[in-house]
This record gives sequence, C-alpha cells and structure tokens, in this order.
Amino acid sequence: MDMPVKMHQPEEGDVHLSSRKQPFNLLRWFSLISMAVIGTVAVALGSVSTRFVITESIQRDALLTSQFIQAIASAEVRHVAIPNVRTMGELLDPRKDKDFPEVDPMARANARGEFLDHIEHLPDVILANIYALDRMVIWSTNPALMGTTIHSDEDLDQAFSSKTPVSASYHDVDKSRMEQKFVTPPEYIFIENYIPLFDADGKNVTAMVEIYKEPKDLISRMERGLVLIWLATALGGGLIYLGLYWIVRRAAILLAAQQKQLITNETFVALGEMSSAVAHSLRNPLATIRSSAELALEFDNGAAHKNINDIIGQVDRMSKWVRELLQSLRPINDEAEPVNLVAALHDSLMAFEQQIAKASIHVVFEPKETPMVLSQQVQLTQILNSLLANALEAMARGGTLTITLEPTDSRGVCVVVSDTGKGMTEEQRSMAFRPFFTTKQGGLGVGLVLVKRIMERFGGAVALGSREGEGTSVRLSFKLMP
Repeated sequence: MDMPVKMHQPEEGDVHLSSRKQPFNLLRWFSLISMAVIGTVAVALGSVSTRFVITESIQRDALLTSQFIQAIASAEVRHVAIPNVRTMGELLDPRKDKDFPEVDPMARANARGEFLDHIEHLPDVILANIYALDRMVIWSTNPALMGTTIHSDEDLDQAFSSKTPVSASYHDVDKSRMEQKFVTPPEYIFIENYIPLFDADGKNVTAMVEIYKEPKDLISRMERGLVLIWLATALGGGLIYLGLYWIVRRAAILLAAQQKQLITNETFVALGEMSSAVAHSLRNPLATIRSSAELALEFDNGAAHKNINDIIGQVDRMSKWVRELLQSLRPINDEAEPVNLVAALHDSLMAFEQQIAKASIHVVFEPKETPMVLSQQVQLTQILNSLLANALEAMARGGTLTITLEPTDSRGVCVVVSDTGKGMTEEQRSMAFRPFFTTKQGGLGVGLVLVKRIMERFGGAVALGSREGEGTSVRLSFKLMP
C-alpha cells in the first residue's frame, strides 16, 4: 500500500546534525566495563585459588614425607639394641663412630644402612642428602655429593635454626646450588623437603635429611585441580557477565522504548497544540471561502465556473487535512472491548465496494473463524478503512487484495492485508510510520501513524513489509478476548 510520504530535503542548517555528540550507550559501556571488571576479578580469584592449591598440596606432601621419615628413624632405633644410643640422628655421622667405643660397629652400620636404604627407596625421590651439623653431606643418593660442605643455603639454615620441616617447590634446577646435582633431572616441578632429626630430648637437631621429590601423581592431581579451578572461574565469570548483560540489556531496551515513547508523546502534545491553533485559525476562513465560492457558483455560468469549482475542491481538501490532523493527535482513552474482527473486515470491504468494482480489483478473503479481539469498534473500523484505502490507491489499475487471518502462539491473531500495487522502496518502508511522511500527492502522512497508535493502545502491534514493484503487506497483531 502506498503510504503518505513527504521527503525532507536537507537544508544548510541541518549539516551540523551529523556532528552532534552521540547519546550515552548504556549497553556498550556496561559490556566493556563489566567484562573488564569481571575478567580481572576472575583472573585474581583463579590465581589465588591456584596458588592456594599448589601451596597446600606441597605442604601436605612435605608433612607426610617428614612424618614418614621420622617414623622410620624411630622404628629402626627400636629394632636394634645399642646401649647409650637413643635416636637415629646420633648414628648417621660416621665421624662420630669413635665417640661410642662401647657400640658394636656392625650393629651401628646395620641400623644406619637400614635407615638409609629406606630413604633411598622412598617413592618419587630423585635426590636425597643427609647433612651433619656442620652442613657437610654425610650421605647422598648421588655419591659425588658425599663429603661436600654447603656454606650458603637459606632453606637449610632456616631448617636448622627453626628446627621445623621446611618445604620449597621449583620448576627449574638452580645450577648455582651445589646440592641440586640430580642423577635423573626432574621433568616438571620438584619439591625440596628439609626434615630435621632430633636427639632423645627433642630439643637439639642432630642431622638434617634433604629430600628432592617429583611426585608425579600429586602433580597430575594438581594439574587436574587447576584445570577445574580455571574452568569453574571462567564459567562462573561468564555466567555472571551474561546474567548482568541480560538484565542491563532488558533495562536498556526498556529505557530506549520509554525514551522513544516520551519523545513521541511530547511531539504529539506539541503537534496537538499546533493543530488546535491551526484548526481554530483555518476553519472559519475556509468555511467563509467555501460559502462564498458556492454563492458565486450559483450566479456565474461563464468562464470562472471551473475556477470556482477548483476553489471549492481545494477548500474541501484543506478541511479534510485539518480533520485528519486533529483525529491523529487526539488522545486515545477508550477502553478495550471485544470486537468481531471478521465482521469489521466485511463492513470495511462493503464501504469500499464501489471503488473496488471500479478499479477491477480482485478480493481474496475467506475467513474460517470469527475471532473476538480486544479493540474498539470505531477505532478498529478507522484502522481497516485506512489500510484498505491505501491498498486500493496503490492498485489504481487493478490487482489483487488479499486478507488472511493467522493465529499466533501467544493467544492472539494476525490480520494480513496484502496488495499487488507498486510497493515501496526500502527507504520509504523504513520511514512509513513517521508522522507527515507521505508518498501520495495531496496526502498528509498520518494514516499509518494513527494505525500504529491505536494498535499499541490495545496491546497489539503493526508491521509493514513491501518490495518495490511487487506490493505491500501490513500485519496487524491483535489480542484475543480471554
């Protein structure tokens, strides 16, 4: 259907409009800022959780290793009967063998050998060292380190001074540390544990056991835990972001719709005031002009007869514009009522029966149901008449007018009014619902505006589709009577 269109020609004063500051885009800024904040928080939480898991796992492994070694030392001492010897730490340094002349050298060697054999065959051990109080390596799984004195090792000094197990983890071998001379280099991460051995009173350190482990099962479990932590962090951050984005998007859409409605209402209020002023200013002069022209027409049958008729026609057209303008800007306050949609369509078709016949237009309308919709009888008739008038004007040389009823999923029904007229361009279609936009000569451009206002007033909607040279279809969506 051809819509009333009046193209706006840009003027010199309109050039600056394109350079105006763009309005604040709530959704865009929220997307960027929330993504940055949630991403930062997620990375921070993931990093803290990762560090916690690694530290706790290593500390737990170090504690178990310390308890196991100290338990072995106590068990081996109990298994041998050596007088005046109460702890394993007193047996490990060969240089002190002469301090116990009453001790059977064979018994002492057997006890020490059993303990060192247990140390050497601990699971996942890649290097084991035992230090005397002077920091000399008195035994090692790497024979090249035996007899070496370690002069500067903060972890070793801390273990001797604090008299508590000390644990540290590494990814790379520190070549500057003399004691990190592995026979089999570690593949990934390795753990260094210092386990002090005490005298019988439990106060003085008699020896220090250093264990380097690469617990592959623990590492595998940590890797799986870290993967789960980062997946959970990413998933949680993503869900929070999507949830907030959905809420803000709904709010942005609602705000945009309310802003648009507010602008529309303000526009209609201003236009209503203007139209009232125009109506009061023009009605009386137009009525006077028409009366004078009709009077002149009765007394003149000469050459001015045609001009007088033109005056009357133009006055009638201007009066029609004033009525349409007032009608389109009038507040719609009528309450919704059940209306027989099919009966209203039949009444509108009957009103245009002569025009349809004169233009040789074929009408296709075969309703199978008679739904009752929420609307208002007078205003529904006004909507249908406006759409049919546009369709018939678009098919001045004949065509097909098709009216179909289509049910919707949300307890509603759609009326589709289609014609085979000349259609509209994409630009005309996008501007069809703007006030005073028209493509018709002598049109005012308020027909579709009024249709849209009435449909939305009663909870419905209107959509327009058109292709140039193929025709136009208008879809009216109504709510069914509950």
